[in-house]
Amino acid sequence: MGFKCGIVGMPNVGKSTLFNALTQTAAAQAANYPFCTIEPNVGEIAVPDPRLDKLASIGKSAQIIPTRLTFVDIAGLVRGASKGEGLGNQFLGNIRECDAIAHVVRCFRDDDVTHVEGKIDPVADIETIETELMLADLDSLEKRVDALEKKAKGNDKEAKEALDLVSRALVLLREGKPARLLERKPEEERAFGMLGLLTSKPVLYVCNVEEAFAAEGNEFSRQVEARAKEEGAVAVVISAKIESEIAVLPMEERRDYLDAVGLTEAGLDRLIRAGYELLALLTYFTVGPKEARAWTITRGTKGPAAAGVIHTDFERGFIRAETIAYDDFVKFGGEAGARDSGKLRLEGKDYVVADGDVMHFRFNT
Repeated sequence: MGFKCGIVGMPNVGKSTLFNALTQTAAAQAANYPFCTIEPNVGEIAVPDPRLDKLASIGKSAQIIPTRLTFVDIAGLVRGASKGEGLGNQFLGNIRECDAIAHVVRCFRDDDVTHVEGKIDPVADIETIETELMLADLDSLEKRVDALEKKAKGNDKEAKEALDLVSRALVLLREGKPARLLERKPEEERAFGMLGLLTSKPVLYVCNVEEAFAAEGNEFSRQVEARAKEEGAVAVVISAKIESEIAVLPMEERRDYLDAVGLTEAGLDRLIRAGYELLALLTYFTVGPKEARAWTITRGTKGPAAAGVIHTDFERGFIRAETIAYDDFVKFGGEAGARDSGKLRLEGKDYVVADGDVMHFRFNT
């Protein structure tokens, strides 16, 4: 499991440029006119994790398989998208299929790149997109009320629970607040997810700045960061132009390029780390002579479910997990050294997997 992130934003904010850079493809056409992305483009990229290389070296693994991150480049949304303006209506369904939204916000000045609203105002752009998504959610929920009320009157328990959630979500949306702010109990999460609300998705704001401001940001990105802090979201500063230049460089030249532009790491790394934080994800590893591999799970996942990410048979027949913390695996030179030092643990069905665990699952077939 990686995660699927939809890249949204107004036209001409740098979405497709960023997508091309992140996936190192030319699949998405980046051009200076609205709606140049006619079909949603999907790209997968390996998640960089230096721990995996270290583990592979110690384990003398023949192959390294990182976990993967999926980006979906979605057409530029404009005012009125919820009513079918531009191509917005066509792409709202693509957002529903994503785990999170990477909202690219224009935080750069460039007279050669027109802004669809005629001015640079990142907070206003955010509010335009958010409003369109809220209007789409309102329309979706209002259409369900009558049917749910009829079922609820017939003592349908699930309909009653769904109607309660829908009613509370409608109150929030009518107040101009996204559905993700709805207070709900843990046992309501599944039903809430089934509503498929656009504004229920966690949001990561990507502030696209000029190259000169890639390290520290600028006045526009600081406005976005303040907005993100208010709503409990995450903001990352990136120069899509710099990322597109890094993408075509050989790996051995990237470090020198980053040093030259005053960056300690690529924007991709910051974006992935922020995305993991947003979705409460972590990575565990499997290491052997055949391969060293990274696996992504959500925080709080127990041993059997973590094993199920590899294969459903592993979860169904789970017996125990031989587990070594990453630092111990490295310190003692691999599995044998960790076992001899008493650092290999046998964990059962209630064990909550920790980030960096090196695991080997025992199961019944």
